[in-house]
Amino acid sequence: MDVDALTLARAQFGANISFHILFPSINIALAWVLLFFKLRYLRTGKQAWMDAYGFWVKIFALSFALGVVSGVTMSFQFGTNWPGYMQTVGNIAGPLLAYEILTAFFLEAGFLGIMLFGRPRVSERVHTFATLLVAFGNSLSAFWIIALNSWMQTPAGFVMKDGRAHVSDWLQVIFNPSMPYRLSHMLLASGLTVAFLLAGLSAYRQLKGDRSAGNGVALKTGVRLAALLIPLQILVGDAHGLNTMEHQPAKLAAIEGIWHTEKGAPLLLFALPNAETQSNDYAVGIPHLASLIIKHDPDGEIRGLNEFAQHPPVAKVFWSFRVMVGMGVLMLLTAWFGAWQLRRDRPAARLDRRLLCWLVAMTFAGWVATLAGWYVTEIGRQPWLVTGVLTTAQAAGAATSSMVAGSLATYLALYAGLLLAYVSVLFHLAKKAAGQADAAVALKEVQA
Repeated sequence: MDVDALTLARAQFGANISFHILFPSINIALAWVLLFFKLRYLRTGKQAWMDAYGFWVKIFALSFALGVVSGVTMSFQFGTNWPGYMQTVGNIAGPLLAYEILTAFFLEAGFLGIMLFGRPRVSERVHTFATLLVAFGNSLSAFWIIALNSWMQTPAGFVMKDGRAHVSDWLQVIFNPSMPYRLSHMLLASGLTVAFLLAGLSAYRQLKGDRSAGNGVALKTGVRLAALLIPLQILVGDAHGLNTMEHQPAKLAAIEGIWHTEKGAPLLLFALPNAETQSNDYAVGIPHLASLIIKHDPDGEIRGLNEFAQHPPVAKVFWSFRVMVGMGVLMLLTAWFGAWQLRRDRPAARLDRRLLCWLVAMTFAGWVATLAGWYVTEIGRQPWLVTGVLTTAQAAGAATSSMVAGSLATYLALYAGLLLAYVSVLFHLAKKAAGQADAAVALKEVQA
């Protein structure tokens, strides 16, 4: 595969996985939120919790469908664009993907119908149990996928024979050095994505006149969940950074924009990494802070990119990380201010209109942070597809530039249309629910 075709193939897979990850990042946590709504309804008997469940289970179903469709197309690309991947590490990747289908996807698919349509036909206990299994299946699916992705980042538990990877210890393969950190980081990212989706769409409904109790409990759940999870994500992110320093030091150097090994490295708030001069233009930083954060020592030494024969493209990793952190700061401030506004069980209906508008603007903040973090992870291991084992160029197939360009254009057009339709449907459902709630309130007033 020539260089242009390789670049196009990478862009195609990047577009595909970027689109796909949007929906699992919602479904993983939303399934557990739905279970929470259902359990609260069973415990309190308040219809508001079941009303919240009824609305958000529609969002879950729509997201689940798009996640499945976009996931299928990724598997095609392994054969068409990246045949060297399965040829080299198929003995590891194949079983892990199979485990995900056999243990997780079948579990989700088997009980999804009961969760979506079975409540009038089965007992509350069976319906709640189905919701629990769907939530567990979603998380189990994330476990297997993150295990494989983490193994590609920090491979362990295998030996190479005749150019192929063979498993020597499945526990080391699955629980490789970075797997616990990546799994925790992704699960929390999903929780934050759902928290802001809950808060944003619920705020939109309230702005449209929805004062229903069901929308109120969803709004409170979203804000309080975000306020709880964002500090945990910061702690996990710090631990993940220390793990990256140990196992992927070149990625860490790119994240921090450190070209040459130095002690007391500054935390760069802004810079334009210059690959030609191996320096940062227009750098603005806080002295010693990068060393303090990474090494927990203001004079700690951080290895620079000059020490590595190969390293990732610095600018992309550097800025993706700052987008992720910047969005995280906004999420922290928004969540804590919102939680303060809702202190002492203050009714959601009394929230300031400006806060509601800001929550709507932050509806998809979790998507932005998740995508930026994913780019740090995936671009940060370049030029390796499997670190130290297989480069991206070695895995590429023989597809021509014109073939890949045609399929890439088709994917981009399709994904843009589907994403626009998805977001439009979410707000349409929210607006429709607000109208129905407003009509119900008006009917009660007339009857009174």
